[in-house]
Amino acid sequence: MRYIFIGSGAIGGSIGGRLHESGRSVVLVARGAHFEALRDKGLRLRVPTGTLTLDVPVVAGPEDVELREDDVLVLAVKTQDSMAALDAWAARPVAGGGSAGERLPLVCAQNGVENERLALRRFHEVYGMCVVLPSTYLNPGEVVAPCGPYTGALVIGRYGTGSDETARRIADDLEKAHFLAPVVTDVMRWKYGKLLGNLANVVEAVCGSASDAAAKDLVARAKAEGAAVLDAAGIACASGAEITELRSGTVDPQPIAGDPTRGSSWQSLARGAGSIETDYLNGEIVLLGREHGVPTPVNAALQHAARESVSQGREPGGLTAGELSRRIAEGVTA
Repeated sequence: MRYIFIGSGAIGGSIGGRLHESGRSVVLVARGAHFEALRDKGLRLRVPTGTLTLDVPVVAGPEDVELREDDVLVLAVKTQDSMAALDAWAARPVAGGGSAGERLPLVCAQNGVENERLALRRFHEVYGMCVVLPSTYLNPGEVVAPCGPYTGALVIGRYGTGSDETARRIADDLEKAHFLAPVVTDVMRWKYGKLLGNLANVVEAVCGSASDAAAKDLVARAKAEGAAVLDAAGIACASGAEITELRSGTVDPQPIAGDPTRGSSWQSLARGAGSIETDYLNGEIVLLGREHGVPTPVNAALQHAARESVSQGREPGGLTAGELSRRIAEGVTA
C-alpha cells in the first residue's frame, strides 16, 4: 500500500517519515514554506537516536498526485481544516475508475472525535486512529518526535464497524516503522479518552505552560466537566490509566536537547497558524454539555480564550491562569 499524508506537520511528518524510513511508499502533502523545505531538502525528522534526513516525495495538493487503487489516505490536519481537505480529495479520480471517496480507505490520525463523522459523509471506508505521539512542528521541513523505543502508539479501528483486514494491514506496516499499533473494535472509546486528556492543550497554549498550581487547577476542572458530560451522554471512554498503560515503557519521553515537547495548540499559537483546534476539543465538551444539560463554564471560558488569542495574534502565554480563573468566576465564558 502507498500512504498519502494529507497534512505533514507534527503527526503526519512523524508517521509518514517513519513509514518511509521502513521502506513503505509514502507521499506527503504540504503547503507554503513547509512544502518548499520538504521538496528542496527533504524531511528532517529528529528522534532520540539522531536526525533522519528523509527524501520523501511531497506534493502541494491532490491535483499533483495520480491516485492508485492501493492508496491509503491519512488525514492529519487539524479538525478545523478537515472539511476543506475532505472536499478536495474525495472526488479525485482513482486509476481504474471511481473516486477516492468511493474506493480508498481514509484514516483520521487526528485529535477530537468529529473528524470521522465528517469523513464518513464523503468516504465509504473511514478508520479512526487514537494518536499518542508527542511531536513538534515549528520550523519548515523539520519535525521532532522525542519518544522511544517506539515513536508513538497509534490505536486503529474501522469507524462504526470495528476492525477489518485493511486496519490490520495498516497496523502491520506501522508496527514495522517504530510504532505500537493495536487494532481495536472500539476505536472511538480510545479517542474519547484521549479527548479528555487534550482538554489541557488550550491551558498550555494560552498560559504558556500548564505546570503551575493555578493552571493545574484549571486543567483538573476542565477534565472533571468533560468526564461529567461524557457520563451524562452515555459515551464510553478509555481511562487515563489505560492510555498510560498503553505507552508505559514503550512510548517514553526521551528529551532532545533544545526541543521541549509542546502540545499541538501551543504550536498553533507559536507558529501564528491563524486557527486553533480548541473548538473541537473543549468545544466538544461544551456542545455535549449543552445537549445534555451539564454546565461547562470552564471549558467554555477556555474555548473563548483560545479564540481571543487567535484573533488578537497572541503568542503562547498571553493570559495567566489566574486571569482565566477570574473570568470563569465572573461568568465570562463566551
